[in-house]
Amino acid sequence: MTPVELRHKLHSTPELMFQEFETTKIIFDAVSKLENIIIHRPLETGLVVEYTVNKGDYLLFRADIDALPIIEKTGVEFASNNGCMHACGHDVHTSILYGFLLDVLKRKVNQNIIFVFQPGEEGGGGAEQVIKSGVLDKFNITNAYALHVTDEYSLGTVASTEGVLFASAIEVDFIIKGKASHIAFPERGINAMKALRLFLDNTDDIIAQYEEPLLFGCGKVTSGVIRNVIPAEAKAEGTLRTLSVDKLNGILSKFTEELEALKENMGIDYEMKLSTPYTEVVVSHKLFEECKEKLETEFEFIDCGYKMTAEDFGMFSRKYPAFMFWLGTSKGERYGLHTPNFFPDDSVIEKGVKAFNLIMSRR
Repeated sequence: MTPVELRHKLHSTPELMFQEFETTKIIFDAVSKLENIIIHRPLETGLVVEYTVNKGDYLLFRADIDALPIIEKTGVEFASNNGCMHACGHDVHTSILYGFLLDVLKRKVNQNIIFVFQPGEEGGGGAEQVIKSGVLDKFNITNAYALHVTDEYSLGTVASTEGVLFASAIEVDFIIKGKASHIAFPERGINAMKALRLFLDNTDDIIAQYEEPLLFGCGKVTSGVIRNVIPAEAKAEGTLRTLSVDKLNGILSKFTEELEALKENMGIDYEMKLSTPYTEVVVSHKLFEECKEKLETEFEFIDCGYKMTAEDFGMFSRKYPAFMFWLGTSKGERYGLHTPNFFPDDSVIEKGVKAFNLIMSRR
């Protein structure tokens, strides 16, 4: 199977995080036909492919395999029709890593490599689960690498930066619990919506205290069941992003203090539900300089600075010196990630494979 053929199969059968059973089977069927590799299955979905040719160290290259609950509107022949979509380019990432694996085997590269086809990137903390499985512990991994496609940049452009490339992020639900009463008798109830409104106003004051870059917002708020009853429950669903997981935790602590104050003053109760936190993606100074020098020989290279995008590769960058980069896909279009029209051209797969090969050539 060629990398492009793999991309088409994956794109037509997208699956959500940790439900990537057919996705894993497609990848397994492709790589199991190859020689001189060992396939590891540390989790129910995803694969880790080992290429060992000597007693030296290992490099780790990673791709993510899960999709999003988005209805596709690309109109391509192999578009998904199951209500999910590879709207973040993970089908392309996987096909690039597969193509790179094929090249490594064809060229008989004298470098040990671990190829990680990672599940659960879209909010599931799949990188952490792969690491916690212990599958990587027996290998002396010195560096980790990954890419992410985007139509923010032109086709074939490479963009990265030294230090923080992608933000630390967490999804958070605030659930306020009050007491229902008829609106004609407000003294008999505790207005959960009013308490939530006060809380969200106070979060604006908390965020305003910080000078460094951070983002906080709630895209969904729900409350009540009928117009003339004071709501017993109100819920806000939001996202918090900073340039370090430590700062993230500090702000969450301040949110908790505000909720405790409302509990004491208004008599409400509350829950604060957190997703798996994504640590920031940090690019090694040494690897940035080395990879930039090599990639500039074939690609336009942009030092793009930090982005408030979040990426699960941060867990790998915390464990190993790492280099991650954007790979541009735009041929004029600018739909953006996580949109129903995002669709990189197949030609970006060859460019991604070339980029990984150039990174290899530094050794």
